[in-house]
Amino acid sequence: MRRTIVICAALLAITPAIAQKSRPHHRVAAAMPKPLAIHDCGRNVTLHLSAPDPTQGSLLLLELRSATQTVTEIKGTWDDREIPFWQELKPNEKSPNVWRALVGVDLELKPENYPLAITAKTESAEEIFCPATIDVKEGQFATESLKVAPNFVEPNPEQLARAEAERQRLRAIFATVTPDRLWDGSFHYPLTGLTTGGNFGKRRILNGKAGSPHSGVDFPAPAGTPVYAAQRGRVVLAEPLYFSGNTVILDHGLGLYTLYAHFESFSVQPGDLVDTGAILGKVGATGRVTGPHLHWGATVNRARTNPLELISLLAVGAH
Repeated sequence: MRRTIVICAALLAITPAIAQKSRPHHRVAAAMPKPLAIHDCGRNVTLHLSAPDPTQGSLLLLELRSATQTVTEIKGTWDDREIPFWQELKPNEKSPNVWRALVGVDLELKPENYPLAITAKTESAEEIFCPATIDVKEGQFATESLKVAPNFVEPNPEQLARAEAERQRLRAIFATVTPDRLWDGSFHYPLTGLTTGGNFGKRRILNGKAGSPHSGVDFPAPAGTPVYAAQRGRVVLAEPLYFSGNTVILDHGLGLYTLYAHFESFSVQPGDLVDTGAILGKVGATGRVTGPHLHWGATVNRARTNPLELISLLAVGAH
């Protein structure tokens, strides 16, 4: 099997609804681990973190739970960024007293303690302050050397200008937070029958020169293999990019984006709202690659994270 390399820029695209054929996704068996950290916020309100000391590139699920009163408003900040929360009523709940949020730990965030500040309001106008600390640990990422086309390591001035313009455009996309949650339910693998992917976070030596860390998960697959939307979202980008080749980005709302790169061809266009399992395109070998494969990435609040954690953290019934 040939080894592959993909761009390190994590992209996320919003996928609007389109008349695309879709196939049913198998339900993922992975379940979210039980909360490892619980903070007492007072007034019978608790804050649950899926992990107290996440590593670089990981994803956290926060839950603010109120046992006796309804929380009507909530605000949170972490790493100088606002955290979007949502309410989701479980079948056995009589009132929506659980608020959830995703926190992305960027692939290159400096390992240290970061304060988490949450303020909530109850229906009786009481304010609840719930401070906590998230201790980010260093990720254990391998290093590998790869040989790629010279123009992807030392672009000429025109290519460099194009790549920089695309980088700035992607930054603007990921900095945009759609206020509505577009996804509904579990996230799924983007390829049929493939539930394992690799290379996330790997440090790359390209033609003898240090490159950026690999910001997504690679799924080797034959060219032409259909690629499916991992969840409902809106397509915000579907076009060729210099490093990632033919690329699709889905906006799932609340600052969550998923990226699909190196396509042979597209089946969607910007503005499409797509459902889970909609065909986005076909696996290819465009951009900076050493063979056909799908590069799948996830950006949460501008943080590059491992997309596989979306599947386990947001599995239906796992909370």
